[in-house]
Amino acid sequence: MKRFLLPTALLLATLACASAWAGSVTAEKPTLRIATLDGGTFDLADHRGQWVIVNFWATWCAPCIKEMPDLSAFVESHANVAAIGIAWEDTERAEIDAFVKVHKVAYPLAQGDVYAPLADFEEPRGLPLTFLIAPDGRVARKFVGPVSGGELEKAIAAKPTK
Repeated sequence: MKRFLLPTALLLATLACASAWAGSVTAEKPTLRIATLDGGTFDLADHRGQWVIVNFWATWCAPCIKEMPDLSAFVESHANVAAIGIAWEDTERAEIDAFVKVHKVAYPLAQGDVYAPLADFEEPRGLPLTFLIAPDGRVARKFVGPVSGGELEKAIAAKPTK
């Protein structure tokens, strides 16, 4: 009995660490299917062939609010770019809906569940957090902190599509 105690304890410790690290790394080619605030569904797979901006934000995040108009303008001015904004905060849906009425954007928004992180994206530790997904579905660039249209333009130019 005692000879099984140490291996069992090590196995349990390893599993505990693995589950704690789940969501701490973004997949090379992430999947994402999420309900949007307008009642639709955003599926990253539907946007293959386009650049996609996956932006994590919050209503209380000043840099997030500041970058939203720039992201919106970037999406509107680039036919080959789509975006999804994911509210990453533990708040009531009504609060997010009220925020969205004041801060309109040209791309769909969704509310992430901070207690059930997205499987293929690392759990945001700071906001804003933005991923630029290339047309082939791979993560082209990760931006920690606010991102501008100019930075997105440079990132896209640096990774030409095949």
